[in-house]
Amino acid sequence: MQTNFTPEQLADPHVAESEAILRKCVHCGFCTATCPTYVTLGNELDSPRGRIYLIKDMLENGRAADAEVVTHIDRCLSCLACTTTCPSGVDYMHLVDHARAHIENTYKRPLMDRLTRNVLAAVLPYPSRFRLALRLANFGRPFKGLLKRIPALKAFAAMLDLAPRSIPAPSPLAKPGLHVAQAERRGRVAILTGCAQPVLDPEINAATIRLLTRLGVEVVVPEGEVCCGSLVHHMGREEQALAAARANVDVWLREIEAGGLDAIIITASGCGTTIKDYGHMLRLDPAYADKAARVSALAKDITEYLAGLDLPSHMPRGIVVAYHSACSMQHGQKITMAPKQLLKAAGFTVRDPAEGHLCCGSAGTYNIMQLEISAELKARKVRNIEATKADIIATGNIGCITQIATGTGIPILHTVELLDWAYGGEMPAKLKGLQPAAA
Repeated sequence: MQTNFTPEQLADPHVAESEAILRKCVHCGFCTATCPTYVTLGNELDSPRGRIYLIKDMLENGRAADAEVVTHIDRCLSCLACTTTCPSGVDYMHLVDHARAHIENTYKRPLMDRLTRNVLAAVLPYPSRFRLALRLANFGRPFKGLLKRIPALKAFAAMLDLAPRSIPAPSPLAKPGLHVAQAERRGRVAILTGCAQPVLDPEINAATIRLLTRLGVEVVVPEGEVCCGSLVHHMGREEQALAAARANVDVWLREIEAGGLDAIIITASGCGTTIKDYGHMLRLDPAYADKAARVSALAKDITEYLAGLDLPSHMPRGIVVAYHSACSMQHGQKITMAPKQLLKAAGFTVRDPAEGHLCCGSAGTYNIMQLEISAELKARKVRNIEATKADIIATGNIGCITQIATGTGIPILHTVELLDWAYGGEMPAKLKGLQPAAA
C-alpha cells in the first residue's frame, strides 16, 4: 500500500511504525474470509482491509477520529484471525492498537458510552471491586428487561446476563506465597493471578498450582501483581496499560532476582498475548524496554510450558472433548497444537469444531459493548461445538469459558483442569455427573 506521510509525521515513532505496517498491505482481501465481523455483517469497512483504509486515511491526514472510524474500529474483536491469514505479514494488532489510542485521544464518545467504558475500566481489572460488582448484580437482575429496552443501557443488561448468580470463594492458593514442589524439583515458575479469572473461576489457577507442584515444579505467587493491562489497552487507554505493564515487570524481575524463574505461567490466553507484547509496548521507555523484553521472553501459556515437560501418556478414557482454541491462543500466541496434544496424551478423545478460526464473540468486553454481533458469533460457535457431540468443552481463556457457557449445557472447563484431573487430581466439580468409561 502506498503511503504519503510527511517527514514531520514520521518523526513520531508510533506513526512511523503504523506507516511501515500499512506499506505491507497488498489489498489481497484474504483477511476478509476469516474476519468474524465481515463474515457476519458483509460490510467491507468491517473487514481488516476496510479498517486499514480508514486508519490510513485518519493517520495520514493527521485528523481526529470521527464517528464512522470509531464505529468500525469498535466492531473489531482484535481476534487477529487476519494476521494468521495474511500472506504479507501485516501486523494488524499493533496498527489497530495505535488506532484505538488515537481514538481515545481525539474523539469524544457519547455520554453513556463514556460511562460504560469508565465503569468497565474501573471495575474489571480490580478483583475486589469486580467481586463486589458481581454481588450487586443480583439486585440489578429484576431490572434487566427494562435495561434491554433502552439502547443506551443495553451494555449494562449484557453485564447482568454474563454475571454468575453465585460467586465461588477465593482460592487460598491465590494468596502470595511459595508452593513447593512435591516431587524432585524440575523447575521454578511464577504464576499470574489475574483479575477477572480468580473471581469467576479460582479453580483454574488452583488446578495449575496443584498439577505443577505434583510434577516437581515450584510455583511462586508474587506479591504486588496487578491486571496485565489488556482490558484498558484494548480501550486505547495506553497510559493505564503501560502503568500496569511496568508494575508487573517490577514484580516479576524481583522474583527473577530472588530465586530465578524458568517461566511466567499464564492461564488466561488473552493476558498471555498482552504480556508477551510487553517488550513492544514498553520499547520506547528507556527505563523499562530491556526489562520488559526479558519478561515477555519468559511468559508462557500453561499448555506451552507443560508441552516442554516429559508427561506420561494415559489409556483412552472414553470421554470426548471439543477443544475451542481461543483467538488469543491460536492467532495471538500461535499456540495451536500443544493443548490438543496434551489432552490426547492424557487419554481424552479430542475433536475440533468446524470454523475453529472464528471468534466466540467474547473478546474482552466485546460481549458487553457489541452485544448483537457478539450474540451472533456465540450462537455460531455453540452450534459448531455441539455438532461434535462432545461430553466436555476445553479452552484456555476465561472470557471464552464465560461466553460459551451462557449458550450451551455442555460443561466447559479450562484445559489445565482436565490435565490436573488426568494426572492425579480430583474430578472437577463441573463434571461430577459425568460417567467416564475409564477414570
